[in-house]
Amino acid sequence: MTIIRVIDFETTGTEPPEAEVCEVGICDLRLDQKEVLRPFTWLCGVKAMPPEVRAVHHISLAECEGWDAFAPDEMFNDTYGTPDAIAAHNAEFETKFFASPVPVICTYKAALRVWPDAPSHSNGALRYWLEDAGKIKPDHVLTQPAHRAGPDAYTTAHILLALFNDGATGREMIAWTKEPRLLPKCPLGKFRGKPWSEVEDGFLGWMLRQPTMEEDLKWNAQREIARRQGASA
Repeated sequence: MTIIRVIDFETTGTEPPEAEVCEVGICDLRLDQKEVLRPFTWLCGVKAMPPEVRAVHHISLAECEGWDAFAPDEMFNDTYGTPDAIAAHNAEFETKFFASPVPVICTYKAALRVWPDAPSHSNGALRYWLEDAGKIKPDHVLTQPAHRAGPDAYTTAHILLALFNDGATGREMIAWTKEPRLLPKCPLGKFRGKPWSEVEDGFLGWMLRQPTMEEDLKWNAQREIARRQGASA
């Protein structure tokens, strides 16, 4: 039996250690039976709850009082067992808060590769896009409320199942997770929204020369340059 544990965190900010996990959601995908199990969720004690992050998940400091601080081992204890891998949508965020004892799959990076033409690669947009296409059938009750750890983990588990059903393998997705985001289109400048094949050579070179350019964007630009050089060889 292969179990992939999908996780989602709600937090008090974006950068630990100042930011803390205030809610954990887990949802197992039983891959051999292609079954998404019921999600579990719990709150965590935190020192503060800034209003700008509370506005996203609506968790108050009072709700977190009396709960233990986030302990990563709780996701892998005797109650839930140790999965073969974990997954998260934008796993780079969750893995800021703990070191995973098992391989990691980022469903966001995988979705960019498997469904480059999706209208959006956010968790919620993919859920409805895949649902409209008849590729997933989540229980709507378990997907609510949005921006809470349990429902979001449950939604991501269905996205992960659809990735497997559309031919992606666990080995591939683990490898993609270790690489930068493969963006299907250029996201900036006068070529915003254009396929990389339509971006001028000079613009690609300009991207590589910018010291403040995101490394993921430089990687995509360099990848397109390498493709062109290979095609002309």
